[in-house]
Amino acid sequence: MKNTALSSTHIDLGAKMVPFAGYNMPVSYEGVNIEHETVRKAVGVFDVSHMGEFLISGKNALNLIQKISSNDASKLVDGKAQYSCMPNETGGIVDDLIIYRFNEEKYLLVVNASNIEKDWNWISQHNSMDATMRDLSDEYCLLAIQGPNAAEAMQSLTDVDLSAIKFYTFEVAPFAGAENVIISATGYTGSGGFEIYCKNKDAQTIWDRVFEAGADFGIKPIGLAARDTLRLEMGFCLYGNDIDDTTSPIEAGLGWITKFTKDFINSEALKEQKEKGTSRKLVGFELDGRGIPRQGYDIVDDNGKVIGNVTSGTMSPSLEKGIGMGYVPTELATPGSKINIQVRKKALPATVVKMPFYKA
Repeated sequence: MKNTALSSTHIDLGAKMVPFAGYNMPVSYEGVNIEHETVRKAVGVFDVSHMGEFLISGKNALNLIQKISSNDASKLVDGKAQYSCMPNETGGIVDDLIIYRFNEEKYLLVVNASNIEKDWNWISQHNSMDATMRDLSDEYCLLAIQGPNAAEAMQSLTDVDLSAIKFYTFEVAPFAGAENVIISATGYTGSGGFEIYCKNKDAQTIWDRVFEAGADFGIKPIGLAARDTLRLEMGFCLYGNDIDDTTSPIEAGLGWITKFTKDFINSEALKEQKEKGTSRKLVGFELDGRGIPRQGYDIVDDNGKVIGNVTSGTMSPSLEKGIGMGYVPTELATPGSKINIQVRKKALPATVVKMPFYKA
């Protein structure tokens, strides 16, 4: 099992550590609800250094990215980022990812930790245009500093105006004494903030200075459990739960990152799917009464027939009710539709709702 450059720091802080995607990661410190509330109301720091980073460069960098990704990366300008996914050849998704453009011949792809090797092999397999590829995953740390106080709390650590970094843009600048740090705003929590990409050798110093700077703003370390409840309240997909090799971006509500202005892997089949519709869709739902939906629970109709499955579910700390996501037949995907979640021997009534669940 791999450690990040900060694993020993988390252990010293008393974090509960768990294996996640082959890494030793902090799942919680004080408890999910406390940590969740810290990010919603103040500022919290996640170590997400297990994520993968691939540098794609050269004159054919964009051509490769356009081939493997569903979104239109030609729309990017320097300093902009884009959410996308990599379709496979059978209608599913290899991974979802974020594409950062430094210049017309230099891009960074940020991929999920559990898919680093799979993604690298997939992109390499389709690199017929000989773009230059480098796997930087083991060289970089990634901190997500999230919450409404993040910009003010971190401003003393950089000359960059953090309040001017808009959603899905980034800067490369000195931060907390380290050079060439990527400061981006592509958060996964819905509460604002930044991501800090730095070399492993700078990670501990940056971590320490981040907590010094945030001391007066209620800063706390946050584990991956709260990251999951935060992203679920926003209706953000998690690879391996809500999307995978068998779910199409159209079914998953990711048509907005699936652009048919170019050719990409399986684009013709996905275009047909978008035009003709799909038999199932990913929806958000809220339980009408008490209970907690969990991944893997069946979604059933009033006669007890299984019609779908829960892909993500939790007791929402912000809303104090059971919420989840899951695939249902398209005719039940309209907000207001009634479904049932099979929790052990009980079928609990639930209502399909428009996401996000949480609105700041």
